[in-house]
Amino acid sequence: MTGLADIRSTFLNYFNKQGHEIVPSSPLVPRNDPTLMFANSGMVQFKNLFTGVETRDYKRATTAQKCVRAGGKHNDLDNVGYTARHHTFFEMLGNFSFGDYFKSDAIPFAWELVTKELDIPKDKLLVTVYHTDDEAADIWKKVAGLSDDRIIRIPTSDNFWQMGPTGPCGPCTEIFFDHGDKFWGGPPGSPDEDGDRFIEIWNLVFMQNEQFEDGTRRELDAQSIDTGMGIERVAALLQGTNDNYATDLMRALIEASAHATSTDPDGSGKTHHRVIADHLRSTSFLIADGVMPSNDGRGYVLRRIMRRAMRHAHLAGAKDPLMHRLVPELVRQMGEAYPELRQAQALIEETLKLEETRFLQTLDRGLKLLDEELSGLPEDAALPGEAAFKLYDTFGFPLDLTQDALREKGRTVDTDGFDSAMAEQKAKARAAWSGSGEAADATVWFDLADQHGATDFLGYDTEQAEGQILAIVKDGVQVPALEAGETGWIVTNQTPFYGESGGQVGDTGYLRRLENEDDMARVTDTQKMGGGKVFAHQVTIEAGRFAAPDAVALEVDHGRRSTIRANHSATHLLHEALREALGDHVAQRGSLNAPDRLRFDFSHSAALSADELARVERDVNAFIRQNTPVETRIMTPDDARALGAQALFGEKYGDEVRVVSMGRKSTGKGQDGQTYSIELCGGTHVMRTGDIGAFALTSETASSSGVRRIEALTGDAAMQELRGRDMRLSEIEGLLKVSGDEVVGRVKAVLDERRALQNEVAQLRRDLAMSGGAGQGGGVEAKEIGGIKFLAQALTGVSGKDLPSLIDQYKDQLGSGAVLLIADTGGKAAVAAGVTADLTDKVSAVDLVRAAVPELGGKGGGGRPDMAQGGGADASGAEAAIKAAEAVLGG
Repeated sequence: MTGLADIRSTFLNYFNKQGHEIVPSSPLVPRNDPTLMFANSGMVQFKNLFTGVETRDYKRATTAQKCVRAGGKHNDLDNVGYTARHHTFFEMLGNFSFGDYFKSDAIPFAWELVTKELDIPKDKLLVTVYHTDDEAADIWKKVAGLSDDRIIRIPTSDNFWQMGPTGPCGPCTEIFFDHGDKFWGGPPGSPDEDGDRFIEIWNLVFMQNEQFEDGTRRELDAQSIDTGMGIERVAALLQGTNDNYATDLMRALIEASAHATSTDPDGSGKTHHRVIADHLRSTSFLIADGVMPSNDGRGYVLRRIMRRAMRHAHLAGAKDPLMHRLVPELVRQMGEAYPELRQAQALIEETLKLEETRFLQTLDRGLKLLDEELSGLPEDAALPGEAAFKLYDTFGFPLDLTQDALREKGRTVDTDGFDSAMAEQKAKARAAWSGSGEAADATVWFDLADQHGATDFLGYDTEQAEGQILAIVKDGVQVPALEAGETGWIVTNQTPFYGESGGQVGDTGYLRRLENEDDMARVTDTQKMGGGKVFAHQVTIEAGRFAAPDAVALEVDHGRRSTIRANHSATHLLHEALREALGDHVAQRGSLNAPDRLRFDFSHSAALSADELARVERDVNAFIRQNTPVETRIMTPDDARALGAQALFGEKYGDEVRVVSMGRKSTGKGQDGQTYSIELCGGTHVMRTGDIGAFALTSETASSSGVRRIEALTGDAAMQELRGRDMRLSEIEGLLKVSGDEVVGRVKAVLDERRALQNEVAQLRRDLAMSGGAGQGGGVEAKEIGGIKFLAQALTGVSGKDLPSLIDQYKDQLGSGAVLLIADTGGKAAVAAGVTADLTDKVSAVDLVRAAVPELGGKGGGGRPDMAQGGGADASGAEAAIKAAEAVLGG
């Protein structure tokens, strides 16, 4: 029983027999501790239990927790591969008590497991206690029979744990293993304590006090236990070594690396294989937990680890991408204990291969540039910061990768010069930025992006998280706090809230202060600021006071997010359905994915027919019912487009893109064929197409020249729309007294009948007007003005469109002359004029209309010399309008 898998199971099973719940490892991205970049100890997932914020149905727990230390204050990256015990990824075994047992049980548990279950020799062990913790020292004497010289009292913070400046705290006791005098080093507390002889294997924290701002402490009502045992260190001593990289798991990964590069695992490339083995674990587990390589935040740390490993693979002789080929061995070693590793194996391999392929394309050129820069420098001179920045900016070499390459040459980097070059680039980028909003607003957001970096977005796989307030902005400037009733913007280090982009609206929800959950802020919008790096929550403070660096719980409005997700996924299906129905020329020209509807603008020159609309709606609903998983992959934009992915209009893409796929085309042979919809998209989506529920088109209109617009509903809204259509159809059936199949024919008959009646009425009105009947002021005789017969009349009961035919009849009666007719259309006026063909060289109908229109409260008018029309807002000016036309004839 010396292998890592055996040690892990022995530890968990032992504490399970002691009444502890075996709790799975939490993800590496903490959801309940915004101060951490990655989970770095076993207690992270239990933080809220220790502080009393949360309770569970158990008071004892045991875990094997995956941990990463490669960013922030817990950063071991530079030492990995060069020492025996530094790792970016490690496993922490732990047992925990939440107000249940305390020292008198925790110490015996530890001693029994170490000496009996793991069979570690007692005479090789010694312990440390905090110098005032007599209780722990007495228990060690009683339980383990240790003499005073093997119970070392430590007066420093090494043996006193604190969660922060305030809050739970307490003394520690640690178990050390003596590897023997063949290794240099002294016991803990001695001047030589940093040697390799005495190695800490277990730390027990006794949470017994609460510390206040003034430095005073009180005993906690519920005293708790938090322990941690590094599995790699224990495995090393059980396997007769003090080198973690000589243990069975690490050795398997090292040999896999050596075999893949056809090199000696213990030869001159020993360090390379150690780096690769360690970094393979951290990168694979981070990807499995949803972290993807990027240029900011957690994704940047992942990329740094990846590229460091890839450079060492290159130095080990790998000419082609190597890391992805080692993933199967890692899964064999750790997949049973961590099933998420096996589930994400394909994604891990794809991501590693993509990143290494891209990096290898620039690695040789970058290293050549490095050699060229060094060749012109004295042997002991540091690499200029500008050169290091050029490697970073042009070839994607993180600063620590350049430092690592120079370390092997005994050289350093001018980091101050690097920072200056970086600051200069940021200043240029800010000056070149062109966006909307006030200049002051742009400045504050870019300042925040420079100061804090990019916000970590957690919303692809959670709608709840904890974060730490980094800044508060009101009216374009930073402010220290927001009080109840105030509105402003709150920026946190991480968030599950989606910031508006790519057509998807921003999330809403609530923020609550962890110190007092009655303090609440309502999030009314989320936007991406500072060039898209900073997620800003627009808030109204409903209770309490919010200030930096408060820790807050962030909760997205689940119902609203769900409908937005459904609309966004339906938009992807709609896009493909339009391409299938209309042709490959269809491309997105804009979109809106809101909680109440979706809107999609696309390139197409003509309105869609009823049959085309029906087909599109039918196809989208068919793929919704198919209920296939919505899958996400990461790849380069070029690879994504080669795969057939459609780019969404208005979205900006970086080195890597999210490719969202859904639906399967039928082969017609009872089997699924190709993926239906493949799009580049950074938005949030449903888990399966069936989650969309239903899809209903509500309108299809022109948006602009060559662009059509479709609006639609999904889910309950779509069902309500369809039910409304059914109800309206039923009402029409009742009014027409016909069944559903007969409605269309009956409506056509009614419309034909109505059209015939309208034509008949119009003819009767014209006949009545010609005869001078009721309402027409009696018969009107033509006048002779300027030698031209002129007939003018104000009419009621006729429409503007009736006037041209009436004028033609009057012109026929006159034989030669001019006619002006004004129709009173409910207070407004329509005017028309006509001139017989023999007179158009003397007078124009257009001139007559333009003279009359101003008297009717209108402007302009136009037509031909023989027929012209116009209108105005006031029919009471008809008499004046006639006189104005007469003046034109008499002119």
